[in-house]
Amino acid sequence: MLLGISLGTNDLSRAGAFYDRLLGTVGMVRTMEEDDEIGYGSPGGPSCFWILKPFDQQPATRGNGTQVTFKAADNDGVEEFYRTALVLGGVDEGTPGYRYRPRYFGAYCRDLDGNKLHVMYEPD
Repeated sequence: MLLGISLGTNDLSRAGAFYDRLLGTVGMVRTMEEDDEIGYGSPGGPSCFWILKPFDQQPATRGNGTQVTFKAADNDGVEEFYRTALVLGGVDEGTPGYRYRPRYFGAYCRDLDGNKLHVMYEPD
């Protein structure tokens, strides 16, 4: 069972400001903070997503083929996540729209360190 995922950053305070606002669009909040990492999760819940300065003290790099997916509450939430990422300095990797299946709505972007993010909504 997967407990969570971490992405590296070269500027923790800048990445924290980015993710504080971005993850707020999908209902996530900062749940913990240490010198070299920040955790996010549901309000009052445990951390499940972390941004961190690499333990080996080498520069953080993005993974080719790595992607983190977040679930929005609805299609508007997908669009808000995507717009927020771009306003905060993220980069477009695929505008919001229907993909894969008739009711799957998603968008793609990259964070300030080049990590690929996907946000989606598909009704149950």
